[in-house]
Amino acid sequence: MQITRTTAKLPPIIVVHGQPGIGKTTFARNFPRPVFIQTEDGCPSGLEIETFGLCENFVSVVEAIKHLGKENHEYQTAVFDSLDKLEPLVLAALCADRGYASVESPGYGKGWVEADNFWLDLLRGCEWLRRSRSMIIVLIAHSEIASVNDPRVASYTSYQLRLHKRARALIEDSADLIGFLATDIAIKTEQQGFNKTRARADGGSTRWLHCEGRPAFVAKNRYGMPERIGIPQQFDFMSTLGKFFPQPQAGATPAAAPKQMETIND
Repeated sequence: MQITRTTAKLPPIIVVHGQPGIGKTTFARNFPRPVFIQTEDGCPSGLEIETFGLCENFVSVVEAIKHLGKENHEYQTAVFDSLDKLEPLVLAALCADRGYASVESPGYGKGWVEADNFWLDLLRGCEWLRRSRSMIIVLIAHSEIASVNDPRVASYTSYQLRLHKRARALIEDSADLIGFLATDIAIKTEQQGFNKTRARADGGSTRWLHCEGRPAFVAKNRYGMPERIGIPQQFDFMSTLGKFFPQPQAGATPAAAPKQMETIND
């Protein structure tokens, strides 16, 4: 065996999450030549995107991935919008394949364990696109406030991906960047008379992509990115984010899909 030196060479798999209306779809639209695989009709008014249309089942999502992997095109970014609307499609595909009435039918959480295979098929497809077609992968998710049980401290709440904990772990493990998109929150004190005050939360207008995890939210990156990056409504990808990522490889060509994806059909 021979030992060689290597470093990150592939385009990133990016997860971006945040509260509804924060601008996750608009954020993804600023990536290089994006095409959207939509599982929800959440495109803001006035924003134009190129899309496969609304994917109403898991097979449609897989077919969109196969198309991007096999056909000639000039798209450089595949955007999945959104993961939490994709999860019901995953569960429906599982139930149809196994003949279950619901994911709980097997009992003892076994259905959620079996759903891992469908999520892994999706992630293998994402890996295939970035390796064979040199595409950036952007996975959009909504945030939810969930309890975190850390053995070092008392339980606390944090913004997490709005997914079942098993799917959440698979997605987070696969990501090169998990960014939490949010505005700053300032607590202002207002006088109400009779020596009484009221605390009021006030959000700023500047959006930040948080790239390092904190107790308040899940985030991470593998590129030595700063703690947070300012994200205006329209931004230049290369000067803002692209400079941190490996540069696209030239000459990416259509390739055969992973065997697991080829076996998925109606």
